[in-house]
Amino acid sequence: MSPLRAALFIARKDLGYLLRQKETLLWTFAMPPVFFFFIGTITGGMSHGDERSTLDFVTPESGGFLAEALAERLDDEGFDVRRTEAGAPDSSSASLRLVLPAGFTDSLVAGGKVPARLERSGELGPSASWDQIRVSRAVYGLLADAALVESDGGEVDAAALARERQRPRQLVLDVRPAGRAEEPPAGFQQAVPGTMVMFTLLVLLTSGAVLLVIERRDGLLRRIASTPLPRAGVVGGKWASRMALGVVQIAFAMAIGTAFFDVDWGPDLGMVGIVLFAWAALCAGLAIVSGNLARTEGQAIGLGVFAANLLAALGGCWWPIEITPPWAQSVALAVPTGWTMGALHRLMSFQAGPATAVPHLIAITAAALVIGWIATRTFRYA
Repeated sequence: MSPLRAALFIARKDLGYLLRQKETLLWTFAMPPVFFFFIGTITGGMSHGDERSTLDFVTPESGGFLAEALAERLDDEGFDVRRTEAGAPDSSSASLRLVLPAGFTDSLVAGGKVPARLERSGELGPSASWDQIRVSRAVYGLLADAALVESDGGEVDAAALARERQRPRQLVLDVRPAGRAEEPPAGFQQAVPGTMVMFTLLVLLTSGAVLLVIERRDGLLRRIASTPLPRAGVVGGKWASRMALGVVQIAFAMAIGTAFFDVDWGPDLGMVGIVLFAWAALCAGLAIVSGNLARTEGQAIGLGVFAANLLAALGGCWWPIEITPPWAQSVALAVPTGWTMGALHRLMSFQAGPATAVPHLIAITAAALVIGWIATRTFRYA
């Protein structure tokens, strides 16, 4: 029998066996959507987007023109400002309140200090720092314009502040997104591909490796060794079956992500598919290597779970690697999960074009070839 026919025969039998195992079915089809939902819901607040936050703006009965100017600036910063007089019953459901003291305008014009308070109710979410930054920008921008009016010898009033806001700025900061998309990956747009990459590795490093350990322990591989099946065909079939399982898992995850979580896979879906195909090939090779090294089922499962979770954390499967410190981003460049997630971010989130994912694809493919060679060299029947 030719190596190709032998590989196809073994791959078909192995894949059928894997898809009949309850554990494989659970972690391939049932658990990923659950993780999509919980992780995507939890991390959804990491995206600022165009969503406007509600802010209760608590002012004294007569806040003065500076309070009015501050309310306009808060609106420009993306807040839906709800005006509330100091002492009035709090009937708002907003979790953010900016409280101004009595005599706000008079105290500032006179050069005094005004202890405005930013209050937040409920638990602190990922957007708390962003809210603080936006409120600070509005406050400091107002104070800066008032200082400029005074430095020019003018009187600080509503008309002077309006003229100052219209004055052309000497220094303009032009901020542009890295690609066509303006939003970094967050929510389901991060959770679905990240969880998919992690679970592909997890399932193949556990179910894919354990099957080899069982076949070696029960003597099935020794029986195969006594047949005319060539060694290359046996190893190729073992790899192909796990590769096929990875492709099934990725296709299912992409379908669920599109249908139920509104994931946008970007304009370069073909390149996304190529990257994920290479990732499945690498995971299949790692499964064979793990199955070759493990002596017991417990070793294979423990190694698979530990490696999958460690690589997922380091590679940005749990959170966008762009929000981590520089050292963590450097580590992500050295692990295969980081290459895969980096390519997906460029294609899906930043939409920077297929060419930007080519270096990541080369790294994944090269790693898959090296791991495949190691899997062949370390494969044993007993």
